[in-house]
Amino acid sequence: MDAAVQAVKQAPARESAELSKDPAARFGWLPCHLSLDLPITGFTVGDLLRLAKGSIAETSCPQEEDIPVRVNGLLIGWAEFEVIEDRLAIRITELA
Repeated sequence: MDAAVQAVKQAPARESAELSKDPAARFGWLPCHLSLDLPITGFTVGDLLRLAKGSIAETSCPQEEDIPVRVNGLLIGWAEFEVIEDRLAIRITELA
C-alpha cells in the first residue's frame, strides 16, 4: 500500500486535478470491508458450535425483503440475493 500512496503523491498536478473529479479513480485502491446483515432470530451459541459444512441457518427476513449492505460498518444501501450460474451474488437495489 505504501507504493500506492507514493504513486499518488508523485502524480503530476494536472493528473491529480483530473483524478479529483472521479473519486473511484482517486481512491479506488483503498481496501474496505463489505458486509451483509442477515437477521437470524433464536440463533444460540450452541447453534454456532454445531455449524458444519452443509448446515443451514434460516433467516428471519422474508425472501422479498432487501438486505442491509455495509462498508466498514457504515450502511451504504440495500441489496437482494441473486444466483448467477453456480455463484451467489447481490444486486444493489437502493443506495442509502
